[in-house]
This record gives sequence, structure tokens and C-alpha cells, in this order.
Amino acid sequence: MSDPIAEVATLEPSAALTVETVCSVRHWNEHLFSFTITRPASFRFRSGEFVMIGLQGEKKPLLRAYSIASPAYAEEIEFLSIKVPDGPLTSRLQLIQPGDQIYLGRKPTGTLVTDALLPGKRLFLLATGTGLAPFLSLIRDPDVYELFEQVIVVHSVRRVSDLAFREELESQLAGDPLVQDEALLQLHYFPTVTQEEFRTTGRIGVHVENGQLFQHPVKGAPNFDPETDRIMLCGSMAFNREFQAMFTALGFTEGSNNKPGEFVIERAFVD
Repeated sequence: MSDPIAEVATLEPSAALTVETVCSVRHWNEHLFSFTITRPASFRFRSGEFVMIGLQGEKKPLLRAYSIASPAYAEEIEFLSIKVPDGPLTSRLQLIQPGDQIYLGRKPTGTLVTDALLPGKRLFLLATGTGLAPFLSLIRDPDVYELFEQVIVVHSVRRVSDLAFREELESQLAGDPLVQDEALLQLHYFPTVTQEEFRTTGRIGVHVENGQLFQHPVKGAPNFDPETDRIMLCGSMAFNREFQAMFTALGFTEGSNNKPGEFVIERAFVD
């Protein structure tokens, strides 16, 4: 069997794809890693969007949609990924090292963007697992803090080691060149773990039901309010559908790029 990483040396750009170089790789645990790649000068995206990335398959590029975790102004593009031992792409992607090459789509898109939301006061970013990725981009966007008084990142994972970027989030983005001051006052981080002991345990729905999600330092209504709250969902299909149904029942309207609403969900990862 050929070396899967050696194969990426033969990547060729196309009308839909550029060939980029891996800059860094960070393994959080045996199931999770993040990495950065070079950014083409012509590549533009809105915070919260996703793009196709991949490696060369036997006959054609093997591509998957990945949310961009880096802010829109970053010189490199960052992604967060699970490791699937028998996954067609991730079984190979998890082996990348700095200097390797990777395909990058030329056209980012998505609905987890502020353009798809109506004005509001509190922005809840509800994520499970690697669904955190688009929110890492959004919380480092200065415009987000102009649009919302509070930005609440809620991240549910199975194990404590799955809390990627925990240190940066707990510090409220201390040292960030553009949003450090705003994040200190407006950004709140609510991590919860479902299968290990942690200061907060249980699924996100549990903390909605018991009201803990809306306690200090989060200010405002003791539950989700369509008048003031805006929601972004990014997680497993079951999670997305569960909360989509809940918000619809509460009177929230789903938004899109063409018609903003009170909550949004990334359709590319649901349908």
C-alpha cells in the first residue's frame, strides 16, 4: 500500500480548487485535531462559513465540507477535525504534517453568518464536538461585538480532552489583536461534558431546562426569548434537529442569507 501522505505531493490546482500547504498541526487527543494551511491572496470568506477541503483520491480529489475556524482576517486558514480510523478522508487527513499539501475549495459559503440573523441582544452559539469550529471564527470577528451585547459559546463534548481551544475560550480571548477588550466584557464560555466528571456535566438541553445556561454572568431573560435572542446551531444531526424543533416551537423563525431570522442552522450538515 502506498503512503497516503506521499500521495499529496502530486496535487494539481483546478478551476474549483487551489493547492495549499499545511502550516501547523495540533492533536488534542486521539480523536481530535486541528490544523492550519496557507491562505491564497484571493480567498475571502465571512466568519462562520465553510469550504471544501481534501486530498487526492485514486481517481479524483476526495473532498468534504469543513467549517473555517480562523477569523476572516487571519493570514492562515484553520480547521478542526475528528479522527475516524476508517474514514475515507479523515483516516488520511489526521496524518498530515507541516509541509504537506491539501486541496482548498475556492468558494466558501454557509448560513452560520450574522447576515442570516435579525438584530438582537444575546447571541447564543450552541455547538457539539467539532461544531465549535465556525464559532471560533465568529467570536474573533469585531463586527459580532458591535451587533450583540453578549456572545455566549456553549460547547458540549463527551470528554474533557475534547474541549478544544478551552484555554483560549476560558481566557475570553486574552491577547487577541482585535477583540480582546470586547470579548472580556461580552464573551461568555459555557463548556459541558457528558461522559466524564467536570464542573458542568450533561447535554446542553439539560442546562436549558434547569436554567443554568441563563445564570450569571449571562444577563437577560431566564430562557430563550425570540425578541432579544439570536441562535446559531452547529452539531450532530440529531442535536441540530432537536434544537431546530425546539426553537421553532418557541416562536423563533429560521433565517437564511436571503431572509434573516432569529436562529440559523448549517443546512449543509443536516440535509
